[in-house]
Amino acid sequence: AARMFLRLLSDIQWRAAHPKWRRMTQRSTSTTAEPHPVSLPAQAQVVICGGGIMGTSVAYHLSKMGWKDIVLLEQGRLAAGTTRFCAGIVSTARPVSIELKMAHYSNNLYQQLEQETGVQTGYMKTGSISLAQTQDRLISLKRIASSLNVMGIPCEIISPKKVLQLHPLINIHDLVGAMYVPEDALVSSANVSLALATAASRNGVQIHERTSVSHVTIQKGRVTGVETDRGRIQCEFFVNCAGQWAYELGHSGEEPVHIPLHACEHFYLLTHPLKEPLSSNLPTIVDPDGRIYIRNWQGGILSGGFEKNPKPLFTEGRNQLEIQNLQEDWDHFGPLLGALLRRMPGLEALQIMQLVNCPESFTPDMRCIMGESPTARGYFVLAGMNSAGISYGGGAGKYLAEWIVNGYPSENVWPLDLKRFGTLQSSRTFLRHRVMEVMPLMCDLKVPRWDFQTGRQLRTSPLYDRLDAQGARWMEKHGFERVKYFVPPGSDLLDLDHSKTFYKPDWFDIVGAEVKCCKEAVCVIDMSSFTKFEISSTGDQALESLQYLFSNDLDVPVGHVVHTGMLNEKGGYENDCSIARLSKRSFFMISPTDQQVHCWTWLKNRLPDDSNLVMEDVTWKYTALNLIGPRAVDVLSELSYAPMTAEHFPSLFCKEMSVGYANGIRVMSITHTGEPGFVLYIPIEYALHVYNEVMNMGQKYGIRNAGYYALRSLRIEKFFAFWGQDLDAFTTPMECGREFQVKLDKGMEFLGQEALWEQKQNGVYKRFTMFILEDHDTDMDLWPWWGEPIFRNGRYVGKTTSSAYSYTLERHVCLGFVHHFDEKTGEQLVVTTDFINQGEYEIDIAGQRFQAKAKLYPFSSLFTQRRRKDEVELSGYQRE
Repeated sequence: AARMFLRLLSDIQWRAAHPKWRRMTQRSTSTTAEPHPVSLPAQAQVVICGGGIMGTSVAYHLSKMGWKDIVLLEQGRLAAGTTRFCAGIVSTARPVSIELKMAHYSNNLYQQLEQETGVQTGYMKTGSISLAQTQDRLISLKRIASSLNVMGIPCEIISPKKVLQLHPLINIHDLVGAMYVPEDALVSSANVSLALATAASRNGVQIHERTSVSHVTIQKGRVTGVETDRGRIQCEFFVNCAGQWAYELGHSGEEPVHIPLHACEHFYLLTHPLKEPLSSNLPTIVDPDGRIYIRNWQGGILSGGFEKNPKPLFTEGRNQLEIQNLQEDWDHFGPLLGALLRRMPGLEALQIMQLVNCPESFTPDMRCIMGESPTARGYFVLAGMNSAGISYGGGAGKYLAEWIVNGYPSENVWPLDLKRFGTLQSSRTFLRHRVMEVMPLMCDLKVPRWDFQTGRQLRTSPLYDRLDAQGARWMEKHGFERVKYFVPPGSDLLDLDHSKTFYKPDWFDIVGAEVKCCKEAVCVIDMSSFTKFEISSTGDQALESLQYLFSNDLDVPVGHVVHTGMLNEKGGYENDCSIARLSKRSFFMISPTDQQVHCWTWLKNRLPDDSNLVMEDVTWKYTALNLIGPRAVDVLSELSYAPMTAEHFPSLFCKEMSVGYANGIRVMSITHTGEPGFVLYIPIEYALHVYNEVMNMGQKYGIRNAGYYALRSLRIEKFFAFWGQDLDAFTTPMECGREFQVKLDKGMEFLGQEALWEQKQNGVYKRFTMFILEDHDTDMDLWPWWGEPIFRNGRYVGKTTSSAYSYTLERHVCLGFVHHFDEKTGEQLVVTTDFINQGEYEIDIAGQRFQAKAKLYPFSSLFTQRRRKDEVELSGYQRE
């Protein structure tokens, strides 16, 4: 009955909006071919595959931006996929900033969509209440509430009694608090999709149902057309909004596009109306500790959830035109039903109408996928919504449309970019196992620094087993295993492995000891995960090309290392890297771990098509060992029988050397922490030998292993930013005190130069700033992690981007950007040094504000050795 109701309502609205398609919408759901009233065009500028909320949103926003030559293809009927079965909850309570912005935009869009199109969308502003059964859950809600409030979204933390006032049927006996977001809403998801399609159609978009895309044709790395069961359409851009079928569609062509998502069964319950029907504006209940959500539905209840033992499906692939309601499984739904009855005990006598079971697509990191394919220009993707499609639909469609039209979206969408994944995440086995972990995580409490448990040990250093045997505790980045810290012998390993807290973590003293060793003796950190490219040419092509693509001057003597940004047209960081000049015509480039796909694609698309210019990914060829500390020079001198002092091996220098018995080791005087030391790039066959030699030789100097947590503490107290967290495509060198990485007068034009000249002349609208917490008790208070609001003289001015405890200062250090907003108009103003220095600052941690001292430069006392200022600044910026 529920399914028929949704289908009937969708049909009525669509026929009302499109009288000429009445015959179409009255057809059966049979998959047999039927005659089509309108033939496909031979060509179009954009072809969109998928008529759900994502496809129609992209079409709507492209048409709003003035693009008319657009064709939307749907293999079944519009909104007949996952969109049709969506619970219709529009929630802005999201922990990731870009997802929060997308949901907020969607809410505002849906609110006015009915008036714009005449199609009823069922929009009802009900508000939502997220419940907390534990103090940790309440802390996580308070952190989200802080973000919502500074964005101007009404939100408050409320008591259990207030919950009962807002929703009288809720059992509150086990609650410690809740978060109330009064502007969250409910919609009919299918009708929102139809409304978007209606508006797009009026703006000139052609929509064709019952049209299947077989594959996308790609020539010379660019989309040229789409093959369908009704003929071919030539096009410049293709947008894959095929939902759970996006993976198969991406692999259907000769040149596959990897879209890592996998479907799971998702259950929700529909009931008949209560004896006293629920009010239509009753708030939606989200009970993450109970793993369920509850909303009003036609005077009854719609309640679903995310069980601990999800059921993946379609692992083998299945070309099903429209999603039919999958088989009911009451045994599987039992725990969620039990949670519902505990939360609303008055429902026991309620009549159940139907248990709906529909597929939902999930991704390896619980964030949706958008952006352009790294292998096919003009091939865009928007899919993998992790059961939040209706919340993200409007905003995601807007950002992708901007990306297609302008070449970039209006916000930093790197956390959602398809290029954050490589081919390694597209294994069907990996995806099946990972989504079985991801779906329960939708409700699990996620404290800072948590790690996925599935799909691990995929990419490892040759030293993995050796380090693991010495107590290494691992995290994963871009599929690569990296050490967090080393557990000393005799420690309680089990407690450390299961330590999850918003407060002082159990590894505090362990990391402190590693930091102390880095400052006083010598530590070794395996940093093999860094992305490594070699770029060479037969003539000057490599130098000329890199000089245009990078902001610093790379025409340096052979053996020198240059820190530089790879900037876009607006001067923002597409990458932050170190480049060593190996010879007149050869360069060695070191980038962050998660830059492997993005950086390769950026360079490939911009380097000239010249057979004499070669770029090679050599990440897998080299193990990287970072020797940090004042005694690193002694260890390396003895192992190489070569003087390693500053006179013989200056800062930012690269030299190929022998270490132990191994030849061809690239040694760089750089540590990415500001401490003295070297990074050794070792051909992998020599890795174990060199590591053993270093550890043996270093014993008399107090050598020990260290991990990335120590590295993070060191780099943050030195005020070093890293790409992907502090730096992004919307951050320029001028905004974060990195003018020394830019040579505006290097004698030739480079990408982003004009934007940087403008900032140099007119000033910047945000400044990267270092904050030291003043009245914060490390042992008792909540810790800052990242994303905390920054207040200046009581007014919100920005957010932190990263933070760490400084074992030197014995204080927490936060890094973040400060903006200057006009108090009356809200307009952004230039941020001056005086503006930063003359303010009184506070950092908001889960609703509690702590006083902080702002600095634009690191404390000079942090540095253990006296160096020239420019050398200190250039001594290596951490790039995780």
